[in-house]
Amino acid sequence: MSTIWSAFAITAPGIAPVTAAELTALGIPHEPPTADGVAFSADYRTIALANLWLRTASRVIVRLGEFKAQGFAELEKGAAKLPWFQVLLPGQAVAMRVTCRKSRLYHSDAVAERVVRQIAKHFGVDVPVVRLTDSDDDDAPTDEAQRILVRIVHDIVTVSADTSGELLHRRGYRQAVAKAPLRETVAAACLLATDYDGTQAFIDPMCGSGTFPIEAAMIARHQAPGRARPFAFEHWPGADRDVLPGLRRATKAAGIDIPELPIIGSDRDPGAIRMSTENAERAGVSALVSFEQKTLDAIEPPAEFGSWCSNAPYGRRVGNADALTGLFVQIGKLARGAFSEWRVALLMAEQGHVKALQSPVTEILHTRVGGIQVGFYGIEV
Repeated sequence: MSTIWSAFAITAPGIAPVTAAELTALGIPHEPPTADGVAFSADYRTIALANLWLRTASRVIVRLGEFKAQGFAELEKGAAKLPWFQVLLPGQAVAMRVTCRKSRLYHSDAVAERVVRQIAKHFGVDVPVVRLTDSDDDDAPTDEAQRILVRIVHDIVTVSADTSGELLHRRGYRQAVAKAPLRETVAAACLLATDYDGTQAFIDPMCGSGTFPIEAAMIARHQAPGRARPFAFEHWPGADRDVLPGLRRATKAAGIDIPELPIIGSDRDPGAIRMSTENAERAGVSALVSFEQKTLDAIEPPAEFGSWCSNAPYGRRVGNADALTGLFVQIGKLARGAFSEWRVALLMAEQGHVKALQSPVTEILHTRVGGIQVGFYGIEV
C-alpha cells in the first residue's frame, strides 16, 4: 500500500490562496490556505505532481510526525519513533533546520544533535550533518543532503522532510538576473491572481530579467514549471521509479505553442534585454515571447485587449523613491489612455507611488519581494 503523507505547500506571504487554487486545478484536495501555505494529503504520485506543476509554492514538505517534548528524553523518544526509512538512506547526509518558539526546549543546536543521534541509531551508521540556522537563506545549498525541518512551538515538536530540494522558484532558466530580481513563484502568483491564463496578450515594459513574460509564456504553453529540474523526493527509499518519469513525459506532451499570441517584454536597459532573451531560451519559450529595448514612452498596446504586469522600481535598492514619482504618473496616464482596455497591475512598495498613478487601485496581493513588503495593485479605469 502506498504511503500517505500529510503534506504542506509552503508559500511566500499572501500567496497561499493562489496555491490552493492551483492544487484544486490539479485535482488535489486540500485544507483551507493559511498564512504560510496549504496542507493536503499526498502519496508519492501527488508529491511528484505538486512539485512538477505548482507555479506559486516555494517548497513542498511532508510531516514525519508530531509529539510533545518538554525535555531531551521526550525529544529523543519521539524522534526514535519517526519513519526515517521513508525519506533517508543509511548514512545519507542530513541538512537540519531547527526552530524553537515558546518552548522549554529552546537550544536549537542541542535539539538538532539529539534528533541526529536518533537517526544514526535508527540506521546503525553515522549521519553527516549540514547545520542550517535561522540566519541561513532558506535555499542554502545542501548538496545531496536531505533537508529535515524540526519545529518546536509550545512544546509540540513537528518534524518534516523536504520533498523539493532547491526552492521551487528555481525553474532552471534564470541564470542571468537583473539588479532586483523577482522570484518566479511570486511572478506566477501575480499572473494567476489576475486570472491570466495565456489566452490574452501580455506585456511588461519594465521586464528586467524577463520573469513576468517568461512565466506568462509558460502558462500560455501549459508548460510545467518543474519539468527540467531535480527534486529531493526522487532519491527517497521506496520511491516509485516509474511515476516521475511518466509525469515528466506527460508534461512535455502538455506543452502547446501559441506563436500568434503576443507576449512582449521591454526595458530601456540593453543588458536586461540580453538577459531576458537568454533566460527565455533556457526556459524553452523563446518562440512565444519577444524582448525589445524600448523606453516606457515608446510602448504601444500589441493587441486590443490584454494584460500588463510589472515589477515596478521600488526606489529602495534600485534608484530613489522620490525620483521615481514621475514614472508612476506616466504609467497612470498610459493605463487611462492607450491601455485603457487592458488590465494593468504593478508590484509597488511605496504608497506615494500608488498615489502618483492618479487612478483608483485594487490591492490584489500583498507579499514580500527581497524582504520588502509590496502590494500587487490593479489599476482601475
